[in-house]
Amino acid sequence: MAEIRSTCCYCGVGCGVVITHDQGHITAVRGDPDHPANFGRLCGKGLSLHETVTGHGRALYPELRRQRGAARKRVSWDEALDHVAQRFAETIRQHGPDSVAFYISGQLLTEDYYAFNKLARALVGTNNIDSNSRLCMSSAVAGYKATLGADAPPTCYEDIDHADCILIAGSNAAWAHPVLFRRIEDAKAKNPDLKIIVVDPRRTATAEIADLHLAIEPGTDVALFHGLLNAMLHEGLTRPDYIAAHTEGWAALETLARDYAPETAAELCGISSDQLLTAARWFGTAKATLSLYCMGLNQSAAGTDKNAALINLHLATGHIGRAGAGPFSLTGQPNAMGGRETGSMANLLIGHRDLASDADRAEVAQLWHVPSIPARPGKTAVEMFEAIRSGQIKAVWIACTNPAQSLPDQIAVREALAAAELVVLQETYADTETAPYADVLLPAAGWGEKEGTVTNSERRISRVRAAIAAPGEARPDWQIVCDAAMRIERELKGSVSPLFNFDSPRRIFDEYRGLTRGRNTDISGLDYTTLEMIGPQQWPYREGATHGKQRLYGDGRFPTTSGHARFAAVPYRAVAESTDARFPLHLNTGRLRDQWHGMTRSGRVARLWGHAPEPAVALNPADLAQHGLKAGDIVQLQSRRGTLRVVAEVDGSVAPGQAFLPMHWGSRHLAGNGINTLTLPVIDPKSFQPELKHCAISVSKAELPWRLIAFGTPRDSDALALLARAQAWLPQFEFAVCALTPEAGGVLLRAAATQAPSDDVLAALHALFELDGNDVMRYDDRHRGNVRRVRLNAGRVAAVCLSGDGTGESWLREFHGQGLPAAALGAMLLAPTAKAPGGAAARGRIVCSCFGIGETAINSALRSAGGDAANRVAAAQQQLRCGTQCGSCLPELRRLAASAVMAA
Repeated sequence: MAEIRSTCCYCGVGCGVVITHDQGHITAVRGDPDHPANFGRLCGKGLSLHETVTGHGRALYPELRRQRGAARKRVSWDEALDHVAQRFAETIRQHGPDSVAFYISGQLLTEDYYAFNKLARALVGTNNIDSNSRLCMSSAVAGYKATLGADAPPTCYEDIDHADCILIAGSNAAWAHPVLFRRIEDAKAKNPDLKIIVVDPRRTATAEIADLHLAIEPGTDVALFHGLLNAMLHEGLTRPDYIAAHTEGWAALETLARDYAPETAAELCGISSDQLLTAARWFGTAKATLSLYCMGLNQSAAGTDKNAALINLHLATGHIGRAGAGPFSLTGQPNAMGGRETGSMANLLIGHRDLASDADRAEVAQLWHVPSIPARPGKTAVEMFEAIRSGQIKAVWIACTNPAQSLPDQIAVREALAAAELVVLQETYADTETAPYADVLLPAAGWGEKEGTVTNSERRISRVRAAIAAPGEARPDWQIVCDAAMRIERELKGSVSPLFNFDSPRRIFDEYRGLTRGRNTDISGLDYTTLEMIGPQQWPYREGATHGKQRLYGDGRFPTTSGHARFAAVPYRAVAESTDARFPLHLNTGRLRDQWHGMTRSGRVARLWGHAPEPAVALNPADLAQHGLKAGDIVQLQSRRGTLRVVAEVDGSVAPGQAFLPMHWGSRHLAGNGINTLTLPVIDPKSFQPELKHCAISVSKAELPWRLIAFGTPRDSDALALLARAQAWLPQFEFAVCALTPEAGGVLLRAAATQAPSDDVLAALHALFELDGNDVMRYDDRHRGNVRRVRLNAGRVAAVCLSGDGTGESWLREFHGQGLPAAALGAMLLAPTAKAPGGAAARGRIVCSCFGIGETAINSALRSAGGDAANRVAAAQQQLRCGTQCGSCLPELRRLAASAVMAA
């Protein structure tokens, strides 16, 4: 066994990890105790990274199809890259450089980003390069630039330990950034006087820790922040001295804020004026106030204004540039920051240079030794796929992202991919929703298999290291890009220059850091050797420095022409899509605790399915009753763009008139085009970020009387192989879900339809779950439409298929999941009864994914413990180990403990 240090590839916290590997296999992952982002902690997703590296679904070899409609075939790297080069060069010659585009990802390493950016701008001559970070972080970029002058978070994680007040807005950090949330919990435990304000329409796990939860109406953040500023002005909580010395534009904002009296703003936001005044006093009177914010502010047609309005509060009160104070945007991807730093987005240039500046473009051209950098702004993500759909862009190169799941208005996106003359997909996994549209598939090395750097939310650059070689013929992303770039250059110019003469990521990083010299992102003093010697460092790290800069703007100087920060006087605008009689509910999208993005990686780990085993829309009990629904019903959600069928669940944390749907589910796991069939492609005019967070929908019961539930553990093949075969059935049904089961290495397929399918279809589904052999127990009641199959292995339930009314699903799943002895039940296993023979104890919903502990056992332990909530949690941890590993379930344990205290 050997160990190597690297960085987690999930969220922007940027946790350090220690990888254990042996004989070409990664066998375990643990937190790096020496990494300053996490000090050894990891969430459940990070702890399971080793389970995502190998197995079914990896892209192993280059594949190519030369004609639409044909199947891709395995080819050599030379054949694949020659084809890409020839097609790109031909398209550029015929239609110009803006006829091609590159859509890349915040999961790429900084070196990969740099290579793609140089290919697009220095060689091809187009700014049509954008990142999926456009979907999550571009409003934060625009907000920082509009107010502070540069896209540079001025804070660090240590500020959590020094704050007297923390405002968390539009972020369920307990689930989306769980390791960082542990730090907030620690700060609250050490300082009970710390005030925590959470702004979120839903009472999330993060809101459970709040001293004040502002459950505002979706999209009213700007009105809230202006109302807070109005209250601060009225009560003398602003800092006139700081405003006069270090800011500009105050008069216009002060005038605007007068229109947002606490009563007016509170009414717009759907909260009480007392709540608003309390928040203003806590924010304004604290010695140090820290704001943490994420998608709730960013994913909006007014996202830039929301960011800027919050930053206004910090400038008006002087809560910036000091320990514990400042506006802190949390990034959603591991290297969204690296993409911003390298300028790898359509409206940015490397080193935070301005694409619109003649001088900045000329400087980059000189540094790259090319005649010029194109001036025309490129297409941003939503615009790019609209241009592909219309034929304006002919060829698109997609890397490390899945637009057929993640972009809004999926019907239009898939039409674009189908219309493109050439789709190149550079990907680690060959089974994403985008993969069927690829004419060329280029297999990329994944996490644990490549070298480079990433930058986390606090501007900290960490090394990513390879523990094993990539499987098959997969290559590192930077290497694929450079190899293809030299071929494209030869096709276009007849010769190859030194532009892409890189033989390692180290050489790319060295060239990149030279381009940051003198910029606010300056890392000219940082190289791989320094990172190896002293560990992860924050930027700026200028030549001659011995450590990175922890906080920015402590001297009150900002990177603007005047040196002053700028207030943004932006009025509140209503949400981009309003509800009406036809679409009466406001849909809010968000994240699950144990899944990440489109589940391309996290969805391969069985135990990560325990907490949320199937897609469901959460509705307030009043809305369920009003629409004649109950929990467990299959419902039809409809927006102005499309229709989706999911199961309804009751959730009192969702306000009446609203609905909540996790953003992870795509067509790999859900019939249809996934969650983003519903979402809105309207974009912020300043940041070009789409309004993914909110849209208007209707809900109605889907009348689908015929039901099927099949689940089981395959005899020989692994669960991922069975999952892939089961996923092929999703389009066959009006409603269908395909998932891993968190126990027993199993797979689940749930389906519903208006009428029963043919016997041939049922026979094929039985064969899929290996329920067609002589060792299978059978029950057929054609009169009632019930067909049941059960297979045992060593006296335990191995596979089940129930078609008709699905009676008995719950207890049969308990027998399968818990591995309970079942042989003695005999034919009773086939009985269409809802009650378990012998009374199998239901575990309830899985709360602790690390140890597979269900709600039933946890509630029992909490009830028997006695004492206050903290004592009960400690007793449950000691008895069951829940919450003792990654800690992601701790907010839920505390909520259950509080309920146990109230019930006592």
